[in-house]
Amino acid sequence: MVRTVLAFAGGFVLVFVEAYIVLIMKGYHTIEFGGLVPFLNVWVMNFFLIFTILTHIKIWYENKQEGHQTIF
Repeated sequence: MVRTVLAFAGGFVLVFVEAYIVLIMKGYHTIEFGGLVPFLNVWVMNFFLIFTILTHIKIWYENKQEGHQTIF
């Protein structure tokens, strides 16, 4: 549940961080997402990126607590 909430919030923030980077690199003053659907598509992709990262951190932490040694 915590991973989901963090991934939703982090994905939303990441959309604007990515947009800001594009603004700076291309020298734009505004950016058009093209509507609600493209904005939501980017948000969902960022959600899954952050969710998978948090899942790997959770698995690593659980293995560390159990004393398992991992190669990666």
